[in-house]
Amino acid sequence: METVITITMNPSLDLSTEVEEMIPGRKLRTTALCREPGGGGINVARGIHALGGQVSALYTLGGPTGQTLKKLIEQAGIKHHPIPIERPTRENFSVLEKSSGHLFHLVSPGPELSQQEWQQCLDKIKQWKPPPTYLVASGSLPPGVPDNWYARLARIAKKQEMRLILDTSGAPLQAALEEGVYLVKPNQHEFQNLTGYSVDTPEEQAALTREFVEQGKAEVVILTLGEKGALLTTREEQQRAQPPEVKGISPVGAGDSFVAVITFNLARGRSLKDTLYYGVAAAAAALLTPGTELYRTEDIERLYQQMCREKN
Repeated sequence: METVITITMNPSLDLSTEVEEMIPGRKLRTTALCREPGGGGINVARGIHALGGQVSALYTLGGPTGQTLKKLIEQAGIKHHPIPIERPTRENFSVLEKSSGHLFHLVSPGPELSQQEWQQCLDKIKQWKPPPTYLVASGSLPPGVPDNWYARLARIAKKQEMRLILDTSGAPLQAALEEGVYLVKPNQHEFQNLTGYSVDTPEEQAALTREFVEQGKAEVVILTLGEKGALLTTREEQQRAQPPEVKGISPVGAGDSFVAVITFNLARGRSLKDTLYYGVAAAAAALLTPGTELYRTEDIERLYQQMCREKN
């Protein structure tokens, strides 16, 4: 039985490079182009695989960019299940300006999917035997996919007794929460949009996340707070975790790293408190890596141990 499956409706071929300085109208000399597989669920699968976890990645695949993406996933040794689509998989592009340390991250909308294509993705999950313990749905929905797609996925997950971990935003997130999910990870801005209330103070954060859980929208809410860490809320407990200060190189991938590590630790049976600490450590570790690289496992363990010492 597979414990974790990730699904990525809008994967990407992530390209990254560096220039000394971004100057308008000038020909800019870059470093060698780096190509990596990307998209929320694929990044989560990469992160789990790097830790030695068992995971399968389900994703849409189209055109020459899709074939390059597939080859990179195969080279990484990740078990994967591509679903063919007619239009080409998107490319995203990141440029680091070395003189300032500023990162420019350009994200494209992705290919438009037909009803038959996005329905095929739902059917694949519905027919998965035996169903996984954890189903991770992460990332944006591409054009052509209805806002209630994740809500449909949530219904399937409930029926199949899968624990759905959802990391998305906007109308698709709102619709899915009306169905109810196992775990959701909004940031402060996203959570404020969901509730319509300020969540600036610790008291507001604690009260509103608890209310969210009591309404049945999620069994576990992890409110991420940037450099202030995260707040985990269930019906039984609330836990906070704050990362040590780190000198970040690139924020790209921090959210996916967080989801990867909390999923890995939940699948291993760790406590929610330890899972939260490891997730916050992973997000901080991702800041220390260039481009779209996720994290280094030794950085996660070092930061986790430092958080535990500071807490005590």
